[in-house]
Amino acid sequence: MTATASTDLNRAVALFHALSDATRLEALEMLRNGEKCVCELQDQLDVAQSRLSFHLKVLKDAGLVEDRKEGRWSYYSIVPNALDEAHDLVINFVPKSSGSRRTLRVIGSRAGGPMKSACCG
Repeated sequence: MTATASTDLNRAVALFHALSDATRLEALEMLRNGEKCVCELQDQLDVAQSRLSFHLKVLKDAGLVEDRKEGRWSYYSIVPNALDEAHDLVINFVPKSSGSRRTLRVIGSRAGGPMKSACCG
């Protein structure tokens, strides 16, 4: 295995690990509509602060989300185009014999808009 292939494999493992947990996927779903305060994520996901911090760190380490501080609050957002890399990795697994179809179908969608939280105004 070449160094590049090993690096690509390690990157794929990090991305797919970050995407392999229901809580992390729910957090990403919430962030689809834009930046959220960590308190909003915690309220909507109904998880302990320490557990949420762990999940956000996994997403951040994988390069899928970024954070910024404003006063005592932390805000998270999806890194622009970060999921394109995961998409491209999945597409590379499509068997060559499947023809020229190279797009993934989006399944599922959450109804309703973003919820507001009074925690961070």
